[in-house]
Amino acid sequence: MTLYINTASQAETIIALMNDNQKLVSKKFKFGRHQAEKLLPAIDKLLKANKLKLTKIKKIMVASHGGSFTSLRIGVVTANALGYALKVPVVSEESGKSDKIFSEYSLIEPVYSSEPNIGQAKIRDF
Repeated sequence: MTLYINTASQAETIIALMNDNQKLVSKKFKFGRHQAEKLLPAIDKLLKANKLKLTKIKKIMVASHGGSFTSLRIGVVTANALGYALKVPVVSEESGKSDKIFSEYSLIEPVYSSEPNIGQAKIRDF
């Protein structure tokens, strides 16, 4: 079973369960700025609705290119953390491969479409 995570767009989060690259079930959410706190509970709910346990996941596929800086990081960090905890490979949706492979886990690195724009630097008068 493969868990698919796509948080590249802040407007829409997609999670899915796949078997042999065929989507079994897919859910779309409009979490907005609440992706970080709602992604894991949504994955848990999707698994429970399909009577599956987290241990049934044998691979995690994640969108790792483009999109919102923060949204992309949320998906990639979640995928990497789950992959590490479950000792399953994490692969990029775009390449189908892992970026870094270690003895018991693999990691994906996000590829941003632009430099982060988290906020404006404060100008201080001294």
